[in-house]
Amino acid sequence: MKIPRRLRWLWLTLVVVLADRATKAWFESQTREGWRRELIHHFVYLVNNRNPGIAFGVFSDMSAPWVRIALIAGSVLVIGALAWLFVAGHIGGTLTAAGLALLLGGATGNVTDRIIHGAVTDFFEVWLGSYRYPAFNVADSAIAIGATLMIVDILFGQRHAPPESSKAQTAKRPQG
Repeated sequence: MKIPRRLRWLWLTLVVVLADRATKAWFESQTREGWRRELIHHFVYLVNNRNPGIAFGVFSDMSAPWVRIALIAGSVLVIGALAWLFVAGHIGGTLTAAGLALLLGGATGNVTDRIIHGAVTDFFEVWLGSYRYPAFNVADSAIAIGATLMIVDILFGQRHAPPESSKAQTAKRPQG
């Protein structure tokens, strides 16, 4: 059985999930929530931060149980949609396939955290002058890189010609 080329990128999804889970588990075992250490003076910090919300702390101040359920359900729907796009093959080129694999891995890593702990563990923090970029993790990085790859492929990737059967059907349509 020959595996379609786009599905060969699933190894990247697995690597992201394993790296995300391993780094979070190690970090949680070595530090306590609220812990902080400067890596690069006034620039990069390691922190132990739990985010019960979504990106950039949105919904993090809402503690109702339905919020957690809604965030998990939403994440599962997104993962399902990404997996469908990936498997169905309605995607662009190589960069899009790699981007989808990274998005799948990142979303899976974060939803796993949310299911197990009720919040996502973040441990990198970057400061640019007085601006503090919200804390993030391996899964978040994979999501950002994956989205960037997909955008680059959409904007600058090769345009694919429609299949021959589509050309034939278009040619047979009456004009008017």
